[in-house]
Amino acid sequence: MGKVFPESLLLIGRVIGPHGLRGLLKIASYARSEESLLTAGKIFLRQNAAEISEWEILAAVPHRGGALLQLEGMNSRDQAEAQRGAEILILKTAVTREEDEYFWHELIGLRVYLETGRYLGTVKDILETAANDIYVVREGREEVLIPAIHEVVKTIDLEKGTMIISEVEGLLDLNEV
Repeated sequence: MGKVFPESLLLIGRVIGPHGLRGLLKIASYARSEESLLTAGKIFLRQNAAEISEWEILAAVPHRGGALLQLEGMNSRDQAEAQRGAEILILKTAVTREEDEYFWHELIGLRVYLETGRYLGTVKDILETAANDIYVVREGREEVLIPAIHEVVKTIDLEKGTMIISEVEGLLDLNEV
């Protein structure tokens, strides 16, 4: 493996522990589906800042809210156990996405403005719901919850670090308690 720079990697999950006796890993995945793991083809497991190992993915299947991973060369429960707690990373270049799709880490910290130019705050957190994600925007003690839908979010400019939203009737009123 050539030198892999941490900034070229994207955190997509964590190893929960072994599954069975043949080296399967039970993982918590931050990706929307196992397809993104299979598309990547290989992953990097990071136990600590100095210890990163590269693995080819043979299979990834959904399992009880997470996934099971089969990696080439990991054949025993002991090998899988040694990876417990490791972060799962993939090369950012291995990820395909639509033009209007963003990684959560890209959105955290964006400055949020209304179309009128009024500043609302910065994206501090993202909540995942069944319908759509919710951006938690804070400025001081004020907090606004913004649904991540096209009717509300008009533009995201990662270079400028901004998000422009439309003022949908009732959106800001509901959040002011």
